Amino acid sequence: MSHCTENTYDTSISSLGTPKVDSSLPYTSWADGRKSKIFVDSDLCDELQDPMLMEFDTAGPRKKLYFDPCRLKCAIVTCGGLCPGINDVIRAIVMEAHHAYNVASIIGIPYGLEGFISKYKHPLVELTPEKVSNIHLFGGTMLGSSRGPQPPEDIVDMLERANVNALFVIGGDGTMKAAAAISKEVQNRNLKISVIGVPKTIDNDINFIPQSFGFETAVCKATEAIQCAHTEACGMPNGIGLVKLMGRESGFIAAMATLALKEVNFVLIPEAPFQLQGEDGLLHALEERLNARGHAVIVTAEGAGQHLLQQNTSTDASGNIVLADIAALLKTEINTYFAQRSMPVGIKYIDPSYIIRAVPAIAGDSIYCGLLGQHAVHAAMAGYTDMVVGKLQERFVHLPFPLITRTRRKMNIHSDLWRAVLESTVQGRLAGMQPT
Repeated sequence: MSHCTENTYDTSISSLGTPKVDSSLPYTSWADGRKSKIFVDSDLCDELQDPMLMEFDTAGPRKKLYFDPCRLKCAIVTCGGLCPGINDVIRAIVMEAHHAYNVASIIGIPYGLEGFISKYKHPLVELTPEKVSNIHLFGGTMLGSSRGPQPPEDIVDMLERANVNALFVIGGDGTMKAAAAISKEVQNRNLKISVIGVPKTIDNDINFIPQSFGFETAVCKATEAIQCAHTEACGMPNGIGLVKLMGRESGFIAAMATLALKEVNFVLIPEAPFQLQGEDGLLHALEERLNARGHAVIVTAEGAGQHLLQQNTSTDASGNIVLADIAALLKTEINTYFAQRSMPVGIKYIDPSYIIRAVPAIAGDSIYCGLLGQHAVHAAMAGYTDMVVGKLQERFVHLPFPLITRTRRKMNIHSDLWRAVLESTVQGRLAGMQPT
């Protein structure tokens, strides 16, 4: 079934069949039949030129279940790069499944999609409340992770052999595409296996997901790095603090951290193709800043400025183009520019990317992760499949895989958010900063 026509986006959710098992949950408020009508614009989906009112199934517990909990076997897998909050999601799924539904068994698939493939010989992990009780206190994922695709046929073979009825997939854009391929293979075999995604990306770049879990923590930790860069820059004549943050195609972390800490003078993101040279270039503006204040702070997303670098054709295990190093270019060009003017500068470079990825989630993200995990279990128990749980405008909803995997979400440089960044840094006159 196509999930998009010329003017509409299909938000319907697939189901394994008619739920017939009475839920034992002691609630008086159920999500059966409830819809959430939400205005969606280009901030959530780049393809939308005009805001559109869309209707989504509201997440939450249902009165009738598709699976009999005492016979249900679940599996959880985590894929891709690390992100704050993964352990929180794992813990929430296990606790909800065991304590709310009393499911028969939950297994953890080790090291991402590799864990499904027998040749890697990764032993499965039995997940119990006791085993996951403290994992939210630590960063990373207790299950481990890996990058790269694996044949969906082999993955479904393993699910069949292990008698898995519900699979929870935690990962980013590429992982959700893999989950969709797994779900398609399940459907091709006419199996009754629910495939539920929990979208994870530290870059905040999943389509239709306004804020992914872990992003708030990432911004919080990024501001600490920026503060250190500012302190270093102020500690010497013509000091320049340079901070490189994560963001392959989307500059959300760099932008939000800049707004959180009003010490940044220039923020560079992939969506705004800046120039180095010329009257409207970064180097001239940096010279003016140093002459006026004696120090400066530059924050760059890792994917910024790729148009200024030699393009790479090689890819990583996830199929992403290997990025050229924008920080190395900036350091070289800044030093050369000021050396030609006999103006001594000192660059203090900080790359906190792997520190940010590996820290535990802060309170706000922990709450978010817990709710995502609970809603994922509710969806699986009701027999929904081929979908993710997400939060749109403070409401948790179900979204079909085809909707969120259409494209990667990028920052809209026409938006109020980017305007606020330009106002905060006073860099709006630089070339490429404002849309043409």
